[in-house]
Amino acid sequence: MRRSVLAVLWLLVLIAILAALGSWWFLARPSGEGEPAGREERGEVGGPFQLTDHTGRRVSDAEFRGRWLLLFFGYTSCPDVCPTALGTAAVAMEELGPLAERLQPMFVTLDPERDTPDVLAAYVAQFHPAILGLTGTPDEIASVAKAYRVFYRKAVPEGGKESDYLLDHSAYLYLVDPEGKFVRVFTHTQSAEDIAQAIRAAMGEATSG
Repeated sequence: MRRSVLAVLWLLVLIAILAALGSWWFLARPSGEGEPAGREERGEVGGPFQLTDHTGRRVSDAEFRGRWLLLFFGYTSCPDVCPTALGTAAVAMEELGPLAERLQPMFVTLDPERDTPDVLAAYVAQFHPAILGLTGTPDEIASVAKAYRVFYRKAVPEGGKESDYLLDHSAYLYLVDPEGKFVRVFTHTQSAEDIAQAIRAAMGEATSG
């Protein structure tokens, strides 16, 4: 019995170490061929943006000062990663309870050609009413993706039509504080409970600081 408890404790420690190393790698790596486009300065992630939400209204990052942000970049035709990540974000919102009112989850499409506001509205509604879908021109999307070091590119299935493309893309959820500063990333495979716990801790640290 004691050995089983020790094994579980060591496993939890290993998971924590791997998560920390993953975040460090994300922040420290330079951009390059096949890697997320972004800035080479360590820790410089995020920045201002102006996009169109799923109601057709133009919004900017400045409108959300005073609230925490949880951003995910993907596209509505994504077969697995995007619905998994948004489902996890939705459960994390429920786990946060009243604290969820301080958090604005956002889904930024990487496929503005197909993901119009109407398409986004129908998509995000499947996950959580608080999730805000965001789109824009290809240049606007490229700009915000670069700021957040998001890698994406079209991939046409063998023998398929150009219009049937998929997108290869990185899959992180980005936590941004009420001042608009990047805090950390979560992977789409992390549990909703772990993400909620980390967000709750970050909010507590910000309040006490």
